[in-house]
Amino acid sequence: MHEALQKALNGKRISDADALDILKNAPWTDVVQVGNAIRERLLPERKVGYTAYRIVNYTNVCTVRCSFCSFCRYPHDKDSYVYTLDEMREKTREAKALGANQIFLQGGVHPGIKLDYYTSTLKMLTQEEGVTVRGFSPVELVRMAETYKMPLEELIDTLKDAGLSSVPGAGAEILSDSMREKLSPRKLTADEWCNTMALCQKHGLPGSANIVFGSDETPEQIIEHLSRIRNVQDETNGFKSFVAWTFQPQTDKFYVRYVRGDEYLKLLALSRIFFDNIPHIEVSLLGMGLQLGELGLHAGADDINSIVIEENVLQSHGLTTVAAAEQFIRDAGFTPYRRTLNFD
Repeated sequence: MHEALQKALNGKRISDADALDILKNAPWTDVVQVGNAIRERLLPERKVGYTAYRIVNYTNVCTVRCSFCSFCRYPHDKDSYVYTLDEMREKTREAKALGANQIFLQGGVHPGIKLDYYTSTLKMLTQEEGVTVRGFSPVELVRMAETYKMPLEELIDTLKDAGLSSVPGAGAEILSDSMREKLSPRKLTADEWCNTMALCQKHGLPGSANIVFGSDETPEQIIEHLSRIRNVQDETNGFKSFVAWTFQPQTDKFYVRYVRGDEYLKLLALSRIFFDNIPHIEVSLLGMGLQLGELGLHAGADDINSIVIEENVLQSHGLTTVAAAEQFIRDAGFTPYRRTLNFD
C-alpha cells in the first residue's frame, strides 16, 4: 500500500506533500478503501446523517459576476428580484409543511439592500416562524460590511443577534488565487475567504467547508485548498463538515470538464483521510446524484446533505422528502439519523 495511506491508517496526520502524492499517484481503489476504513474507525455505528432545509435565494442581483454562474442578474434586468419578507415567510411556511424547519438564505452581492432588510428577515424567520437560519457567504458578509461602513466583526454580531446561527462555506470553490482569478476576480481572495470564515466561527457562527472542482485546476491547487481549510479548522474548530462537488456547466465563460466517478470518489476519500480535524464528510446528492452518492458512503462519507427543498442555482439530483432520504440511507446499508445544519 502507498506509504502515505499506511501512515493515515496508523492514525497519523498526513502532510500536504503526502496528500499531493496520494492524489497524483495512489490507486483510487486503495484511497477509497482507506477512506472507508478511517470512517468506520471513527464512526463504527454505521450511521449516516441527513437534514432537511429550504434554500431561499432572497435575490438574484449580484455585482460579483462569477464566470461560472448563470443565476446572477444586474439590478436593471427585467427578471431581477429581491424577495419581500412576506414572500420569504410564504416559502418558509411551505418548507415547514414539508417537514423542514431550517432555512438557508443565499443571495448575491447587492449593494442596494439595507441592513435592516437582513435583520428584519432573520428576526421574522427565527422569532415568528420558529426556524433556524444559515446564511450569507463570506463574500456577502464582507461586501455588506463595506457597504454599511462597519467593522466585519460588528456586522457578524449584529446578524447573529438577529437570529443567524451558522454561515455556509459558499464561495470557496478553489482556494488558490491563480484559480480564483479565472473564477471571479471580484470575489474574495483565498486568504480573505479563510479569514472571514475564521472570524465568523470565533464569533459563534459555525459552518461547513467545501471544494468545487472540475475545471482546469491542478492537483497542487486542490491540495492548497484542502490545506487552507485544515489550517482554519486547527485554529477555530468551527467546520462541522466538508463536502466535495463538481462544477456544473452554466456559461460559456468558464471551462468545465467531465469528472469521472472514480476521480470524485478518490477526492472524497482523500478528504476523509486528510481532514483528521473535521468530524463529518458529506456526499452531495444534490450535485453528484444518487448512484455516486451511495458509493460515496462506502468511500469515507457519513452524511448525504439532503433533503434540499428548492434549488435554483444548480441542477438538483438530490432527494426532496424525509422518507426518501431515510430509505436511500437504508438501501445503502446504513442507519439514518436526522441532524441539524450545525450537526446538533
